[in-house]
Amino acid sequence: LSRAYQSGAARHLPQAKLCFDRFHLIKLANAAVDAVRRSEVKTEPDLRGTRWATLKDARDWTVPQINDMHWLQRSRLKTARAWRLKEALRDIVEQAARVPEQAQTMVTGWISWARRSRLEPFKRLGATLKTHLAGIVQSFTLGLSNGTAESINAQVAAAIVRARGFR
Repeated sequence: LSRAYQSGAARHLPQAKLCFDRFHLIKLANAAVDAVRRSEVKTEPDLRGTRWATLKDARDWTVPQINDMHWLQRSRLKTARAWRLKEALRDIVEQAARVPEQAQTMVTGWISWARRSRLEPFKRLGATLKTHLAGIVQSFTLGLSNGTAESINAQVAAAIVRARGFR
């Protein structure tokens, strides 16, 4: 989503269509949830220890995380609202991958909800997604993903860590 990426791609590949991977959308939503949780944990000590549960997919929760998230979902905390926004975006991303014709409508509706949420990190995220909406919709329309490249990068990083500086 960076301007440097966009300008470089436009300069060197003028016929290319810009696409923004759904992985990065969820990554930005996770960062927004974490920002809300970090600001709220100062006044709500019960939120301590819920970070990983709010960032993980519900299918991967452990039993203690399930209990924490059931408590959080019933609370009226800002973090609960932020988590619902993130999960809604995750659902939209999955639905838009299956029905790309509706991607723009679904993402635009989510942006509207995020901007009305009274959560500053999500207002900023909504503005970012609105700015990049064409590329987001384009990624669903074309069905492209950079997941393979991200996987290779992760494997290279893991090899570097395992090597501990040895050549």
